[in-house]
Amino acid sequence: MGDFWNDVEPVVLKGRIKVPYSWQAGETASFFLRELRDSMKIWGKRCPRCEKVLVPPRKSCPFCFVNTEQWVEVSTEGTVATFTIVKRDTPVQPAKSPFAYAVICLDGADTGLVHLLGEVEPEAIREGMRVKAVFAETRQGSLLDIVYFRPSDPQGG
Repeated sequence: MGDFWNDVEPVVLKGRIKVPYSWQAGETASFFLRELRDSMKIWGKRCPRCEKVLVPPRKSCPFCFVNTEQWVEVSTEGTVATFTIVKRDTPVQPAKSPFAYAVICLDGADTGLVHLLGEVEPEAIREGMRVKAVFAETRQGSLLDIVYFRPSDPQGG
């Protein structure tokens, strides 16, 4: 059997395989995205054990590993916990550089939501800065129904 493979010349075919697929958000994320689209409201889920409000919502608590059941509406305003400035354009980025991503702790939530910052110069962004969600005029059931978060104070503070 081993000698058989000695006479076989490997063949390499170069090409591209296109694999179309669809992805379903699931029960928890679907509710969250529908509410962004239809009501411009941000919802989280409260863990019954540690009582943390998770935003974005999770079906189970990543801290306690128990199922979450209670929906909690949180504010569209919050505080920048940390941020990064993107200085290089890539095809997958939702904005032209320079722009910022931030971890935003929304009022009423115990976890941070990663999103874009807008209407602020990158050098003016600070940890602790108060921000408010800006919703798209036409919403489609996506996290980008929130176009970005802008400073709550027009001066950027």
